[in-house]
Amino acid sequence: MPPRTTPQRVVSLGSLTQRPSRDVEVCESCGSTRVTTIAMSLTDGTPVHFSSCHRCEHRTWRERDKGAELPVSVVLDRARKVRR
Repeated sequence: MPPRTTPQRVVSLGSLTQRPSRDVEVCESCGSTRVTTIAMSLTDGTPVHFSSCHRCEHRTWRERDKGAELPVSVVLDRARKVRR
């Protein structure tokens, strides 16, 4: 008998070429809808959403739970691999 697995929530990856996905995210800097957003976890386990604008190259990292924007220096510190 195969092991039981917990059902996982399906997350839409979106697409720049499919109209519904293009209207979801808007660049905070220039207002463009050509934005890619990726959900990820930093090395320290912090869940974030990374957004990148294809028009002006504005990039942001936001904590998924709080929605607060993280400065690049904080992202780099939290993404740094700890060497022992």
